[in-house]
Amino acid sequence: MLSTLSIFLLIQAFVTPSLTLSLNRRANTSVNPAAISSSTCTDPSTTLDSHDINVATLAICGGIAGAITKCQGSPASTSGASGTARFDLTTTVAGATINVSKGRWEGCIRAARAVCGDSPFEAVCVGGASEGDVNFVLSVNS
Repeated sequence: MLSTLSIFLLIQAFVTPSLTLSLNRRANTSVNPAAISSSTCTDPSTTLDSHDINVATLAICGGIAGAITKCQGSPASTSGASGTARFDLTTTVAGATINVSKGRWEGCIRAARAVCGDSPFEAVCVGGASEGDVNFVLSVNS
């Protein structure tokens, strides 16, 4: 008869790799440096909570989590905050509106975080506006 530990180890050996593979398939973790045209790490000595950054990422435009695929309402500026992290977005061209897709936005965040990690930064997301690009700032949420 198998012990409880043996059963646990068998389950872990067969279930965990497939679960990990399944989770990795759902998340796009590729980094395209060309997604941003510039980035500046504004406070490298500060580290924000990674989970807060992820939640704030999806809090822009009133929320783009779940089935929503792009910024709704065509705002000229928007913000998203959670815990320690806050994003502020504006267009690079006066009079333009933000219409960034969730995929493009997440790609811009990945590119900026590849440079600055979980520290505050300023960057420019290529595209994502009715005209021009989108300036975005990650800062400490106060």
